[in-house]
Amino acid sequence: MGYSDQFFRSLDVDPSSNSEIGQLSKKTGIPVPRLRYYNEGNIVPTGSDMSKIEATVGIYELDLAVRMGRLDHATTELLQEHASEILELIGHHRRHTHTPFPEDLLPVFETDHGQLYQEDCLSALKTVDSDSVDLVFADPPFNLDKLYPSKMNDNLKIEEYLKWTEAWLRECIRTLKPGGALFTWNLPVWNSQVSNFLHSRLTFKHWIAADIKYSLPIKGRLYPSHYSLLYFVKGQKPSKLEADRLPTPTCPNCFGDLKDYGGYKHKMNPEGISLTDIWTDIPPVRHAKYKKRKGANELSVKLLDRIIEMASEPGDLVLDPFGGSGTTYVVAELKGRRWWGCELGPCDIIVDRFERISEDRSHLEKIRADINHLFPPSVKRERERRGHWTPESVAHKNKPTNDSAESLALFEDGES
Repeated sequence: MGYSDQFFRSLDVDPSSNSEIGQLSKKTGIPVPRLRYYNEGNIVPTGSDMSKIEATVGIYELDLAVRMGRLDHATTELLQEHASEILELIGHHRRHTHTPFPEDLLPVFETDHGQLYQEDCLSALKTVDSDSVDLVFADPPFNLDKLYPSKMNDNLKIEEYLKWTEAWLRECIRTLKPGGALFTWNLPVWNSQVSNFLHSRLTFKHWIAADIKYSLPIKGRLYPSHYSLLYFVKGQKPSKLEADRLPTPTCPNCFGDLKDYGGYKHKMNPEGISLTDIWTDIPPVRHAKYKKRKGANELSVKLLDRIIEMASEPGDLVLDPFGGSGTTYVVAELKGRRWWGCELGPCDIIVDRFERISEDRSHLEKIRADINHLFPPSVKRERERRGHWTPESVAHKNKPTNDSAESLALFEDGES
């Protein structure tokens, strides 16, 4: 049933009948636009609107919420107390079993490190052993009605999209080793809704906001300027969590500080500043030199490098169920990780990318050269030339002189 039109259906109103909706509005005193708002968003009314529905229709908030599939923790506890009766009532059709995929599923491309399959992810994932994957990264379609080469439906009803999302997430979680990490990249509107499902099966680590602006502001809304990257692990703690350190920002023209560190310069780590859960340095892939798919969004090498470096070791197995342009697979290959992937649409772009992998290797080397330095080498040279401070100059300035050291020793001797 899902939850499309469940508000109206719960009140015994035909969602397609303007007449019945109008009668409900007249009966309850709730304007039609607001009734449609509750129905289209599957939102349980509160306050005076809920009181009007209770008084005129005779259905109460708990009853309405259950019928709409909107369960709070108190209701969930009631369901837990009566789990046996509920399971007996609904049967056992919700049991999920791991059905091996036919043996004739063969990779369309493979290297010494990985295999790529041209197949629907729900089918292909069934071939992956349980507890075998170290890192899952997923960048699913956003359900924005885009036209993909695979001809997949990217305009599902909300509940259908969420059910599909939970289905492939369930399989990905099954494949994860204890201590393995799962990252899912999506719009906040979707990740906020699937996070409850993930919380019920994994341990939450971070909600990471990646600052990537859209092309234009949207009237009536705050300027959407970030994607959501959810980070969960299987079990109590991750097998690996070692984040790169980042350079501190400097002026691109004069190479001076953009932030006044005052008397704390000597405390700055020469290897860079700590990574936070807000990433402002991940660029969109727009330059023709790096873009592999015309007319479609794709993820940057920098993003996948950061995730794979942070949550896996060389030789670990990285899984991505949505191949796209193959960024995950190429970066995993270059970083010495094993990889497994599938793509429903044509895989030519991915295969071609591997044939020209030297381009991505060069790009990745440039990215890595600037990481884990407070100032990248080229910036540091310019700062030294222009007389700006560096970790070395600050350390030298704060190093005690022989005279001051002798004075300190005399002072200490006098106290003892």
